[in-house]
Amino acid sequence: MNSSHGPPGTDELAVTAPMAGVVVAIARGPHEEVGAGTPVIVLEAMKMEHEVIAPAGGVVRRVEVAVGDAVVEGQLLAVVASQDGSTASADGPTEVSPEAARADLEAVRERHALGLDAARPDATARRHRRGQRTARENIAELLDEGTFIEYGPLIFAAQERRRSREELITRTPADGLVAGVGEIASRPCIAMSYDYTVLAGTQGMRNHLKKDRLFELAERRRLPVVLFAEGGGGRPGDVDMPIVAGLDCRAFHLFARLSGLVPLVGIASGYCFAGNAALLGCCDVVIATENSSIGMGGPAMIEGGGLGVHEPGDVGPIEVQHANGVVDLRVADDREAVAQARRYLSYFRGKTAAGPVPDQELLRQLVPEQRKRIYDVRRILGTLFDEGSVLELRRGFGPGMITALALSDGHPLGVVANDPAHLGGAIDADGADKATRFLGLCDAFALPVLFLCDTPGFMVGPASERTATVRHFARMFLAGANLTVPAGTIVLRKGYGLGAQAMAGGGFKAPLFTVAWPTSEFGAMGLEGAVRLGMRRELEGIEDPQERERVFEATVAAAYERGRGLNMASYGEIDDVIDPADSRRWIATLFSEEGEPWWRRPGKARPFVDAW
Repeated sequence: MNSSHGPPGTDELAVTAPMAGVVVAIARGPHEEVGAGTPVIVLEAMKMEHEVIAPAGGVVRRVEVAVGDAVVEGQLLAVVASQDGSTASADGPTEVSPEAARADLEAVRERHALGLDAARPDATARRHRRGQRTARENIAELLDEGTFIEYGPLIFAAQERRRSREELITRTPADGLVAGVGEIASRPCIAMSYDYTVLAGTQGMRNHLKKDRLFELAERRRLPVVLFAEGGGGRPGDVDMPIVAGLDCRAFHLFARLSGLVPLVGIASGYCFAGNAALLGCCDVVIATENSSIGMGGPAMIEGGGLGVHEPGDVGPIEVQHANGVVDLRVADDREAVAQARRYLSYFRGKTAAGPVPDQELLRQLVPEQRKRIYDVRRILGTLFDEGSVLELRRGFGPGMITALALSDGHPLGVVANDPAHLGGAIDADGADKATRFLGLCDAFALPVLFLCDTPGFMVGPASERTATVRHFARMFLAGANLTVPAGTIVLRKGYGLGAQAMAGGGFKAPLFTVAWPTSEFGAMGLEGAVRLGMRRELEGIEDPQERERVFEATVAAAYERGRGLNMASYGEIDDVIDPADSRRWIATLFSEEGEPWWRRPGKARPFVDAW
């Protein structure tokens, strides 16, 4: 607004153009009253309208321009005869309440509301009848209250050539994918959930684009991703964009590229097939509910391939996928799945406040003195680490090997332990694969590793070799030798042969420390077998069977005495034999030189976290 007083001795005020433009409206004409700060003329410049306002209250004496006139900066537009302040006060601008109704804002609110659960009561009720929650309910509980910022809530399925726009807006909200950024325990993350109530949770053209957008955002901001992967894979019904096979989709490449860069959490509840299962399988951890069925092809694909007719629940039920290693955490329902997702991510936030520590003196009694007596290694884990902090992964698979996340004085770490209750702690192919994959996960996200060793070695024999043990066992050596994070080994009881070396990153000098409890015993192989092999000629030369057995037992006893932990430490083959109650002092050394957390480290420590 430009203005100036008229000639001296008059009460006229000139209203001039503040810029070059075109007159598009005369807000106040001659003889009309005008309040201070209210518009007189409206100009358009650069496709924007600008109000030229009265400098004081008064009456418009004359207007010097007409609608459509082009004016230059400083040109006289109108003349206002000023009056006393009463007119200006009465006609001046008034404050507009922030709560005043606006049609444009109401339209936006109404459109967003169409995608919420309240607008879809029948679909929500069906979910609840099946014992499941809606996509929005799961995300709301996953994230800290009030932190969710949704991306793409207004998109709908690309099917306008088949259905009306109004129907698509109400029936396919968010194109079946609720997704955005929020916080878990005050740390940002990406959360996304396929909505099974929208076209059976299928992957459509527009929700693929939404995934791409958020996957790229996760990479740029180094944000963990939690994916609820319920649905039936690709959607053939999106016809608004001409495609042949649609194999130029970017989502799978972008998501797999996140592996090893940010933590990836997948949750399966209900049916998870095809493309949804492919994304799920790329995740670092897979959480699945009791009602889940997971498969790379659903019933339609199976039948279409001439492979028979199957019910969805029979394709890949939880009993199968937990036992074969696809599922890391088996949970009862959606609520527990969300709780476990939050808990899992808590190990990837660096040090937290130290929790209560169980009585460490209890560790002295958890491995029996009788060397052949079985014991519960999980009781050792539950006592050794901060109270309630142990989260075991993949329990249904490779039962002879335990892989778990835990806290020690609030520091997160990974734990790999032999379970002597299965094959006496011998490492089989599944156990080796389970440990190897877990080592890669820890290495990718800067979690130190503690091995708890009690193994008679690798499983051997013709039946074992049929499982390709040479390759599977070698994976443990390859992973252990190339760890970039600190590692330590505590030998609880047996430390025999190559299997024991694999439980120490390839050799007892590879970890930062290799210590043993008083119950420990060591040997290059099982001692009975070593004696029979090494003394075959001598034993065969003893004719009396009883004497032969006596000599054999005496030699075995001597070998056990020679292989005791105290003797190993005396010759420097391990670092020490310790009081079990002192174990946490050694574990603390794993955190003495903590480097940059994974989210601040440039690039990746590993190219990806192996899916197997």
